[in-house]
Amino acid sequence: MLAEYHSFLHLLFIGIIALFPVVNPIGSALIINPYLAKLSENQKKNAVRKITVYAFFICIVSLFAGHWILELFGISIPVIQVAGGILICKMGWASLSSDQQENSDKNITEEKDSGKSDISDQLFYPLTFPITTGAGTISVLFTLSAHSADKNWENYLINTSAIILAILFMCALVFFFYSHTKKIIEKLGANGQNIANRIFAFLIFCVGLEIAVTGVKGIFHQF
Repeated sequence: MLAEYHSFLHLLFIGIIALFPVVNPIGSALIINPYLAKLSENQKKNAVRKITVYAFFICIVSLFAGHWILELFGISIPVIQVAGGILICKMGWASLSSDQQENSDKNITEEKDSGKSDISDQLFYPLTFPITTGAGTISVLFTLSAHSADKNWENYLINTSAIILAILFMCALVFFFYSHTKKIIEKLGANGQNIANRIFAFLIFCVGLEIAVTGVKGIFHQF
């Protein structure tokens, strides 16, 4: 029982740390802000609620379809763990070594959508996909799906429930930050955002390395 509890918490932590930089609720909120700025309070709440629901379903489909896609292409779980771990390490390293902000993307978004007050046709594309949950999120969920796979059905349910909880946590962060973008811009500041991003970048690099090492061990055990 203690081992199962430890496995649940371990995968929950990995899920949150792995998903945070690719979803990037703070950075995405700054990009989304121009779309939401001219909406009324009720319209903004409805828009944010729909974006959050869309993001949740994209993550869930990616998580559960990932296993079947791996079987379809005949890719083993350890190989996906190694490849996904390297990808996550690369994202963490890129964030650690990057000195550039997201301002250019933000400015493009502002210019692209200035003056619009009805964004119902944009809630799924591009606001949910690819701005909130893009290809990076789907890739990470494929990796987490492989990492949580277990021949024991009970262990698989425990592992999967941990990742679903991590997805729910990320969706809650998306809802919170998207709903309070104006306050975030006023209080966080560029320096505070940069410090938070560096800390999570280091954690994501470590998580990616751990997943890759687990995959390498799995490959050697096959021989």
